[in-house]
Amino acid sequence: MLLDERVIERAVRAALEEDIGSGDITTNSIVSRDKAGHGTLLAKEPGVIAGLDVAEVAFKLVDPTLEIKRLVADGDAVAKGTPLMEVFGSARSILIAERVALNFLQRMSGIATRTSKFVELVRYYNAKIVDTRKTTPGLRALEKYAVVIGGGRNHRFGLFDAVLIKDNHIEIAGGVKQAIMAARHQIPHTMRVEVEVESLEQIDEALEVKADIIMLDNMTFETMREAVEKIAGRALIEASGGVTEETIVDIAKTGVDYISIGALTHSIKSLDISLDILAK
Repeated sequence: MLLDERVIERAVRAALEEDIGSGDITTNSIVSRDKAGHGTLLAKEPGVIAGLDVAEVAFKLVDPTLEIKRLVADGDAVAKGTPLMEVFGSARSILIAERVALNFLQRMSGIATRTSKFVELVRYYNAKIVDTRKTTPGLRALEKYAVVIGGGRNHRFGLFDAVLIKDNHIEIAGGVKQAIMAARHQIPHTMRVEVEVESLEQIDEALEVKADIIMLDNMTFETMREAVEKIAGRALIEASGGVTEETIVDIAKTGVDYISIGALTHSIKSLDISLDILAK
């Protein structure tokens, strides 16, 4: 997955406008315009790096004359203390861009790092790790990119690019079969239909009308195993709900194809990254 430069710039411009407003009062009152600086971004803990493009755009939008030197690449697993990027030029510009650049880089690296941990835990099983739509408003593309950098896969990007029938759709439609059949009548024949189920009985309904993907929502390990046996390859199987580092291996052992994890993006600890600057 590649990030569109326009998406990056739009997100970064909004963040800079929010942060800088009418100007950085502190920096502008202390640092002269002609003062040069050399900034180094450092990983303060081990992790997987994601978002270097975004951090660079933050510095360049504040001051196009800043020189950027990357010392690692997105997807690199780094140790504590690893220098990630150097920035040369106006000390004032580096300080003004610092927080926004770090905010993006820290959050995206936190997502990539946690994703990589889940991916590693299921490396010996068939299951693939996928994200959800539980993302920070306005930052979905960046966060889903970070998931891919961490070794995960993207689920649907939004409401517009895939059919996912959930419990409320089923309730309104009057049942699993009715919901799937209604969707089939409206969508292109090339589009797959995924349905969320909460019981083995609903799986029977989904199979009867040939759902392409069946999502097992918050099921016990035993029920998941029964579901996998019942489906028997007639649909792809996704497990979802309450997935943690402690439960993911047991979920993978049931034989599901995908495990979707909202926590990859909705409750992430940002990777600790700092910027140290020296005056020149």
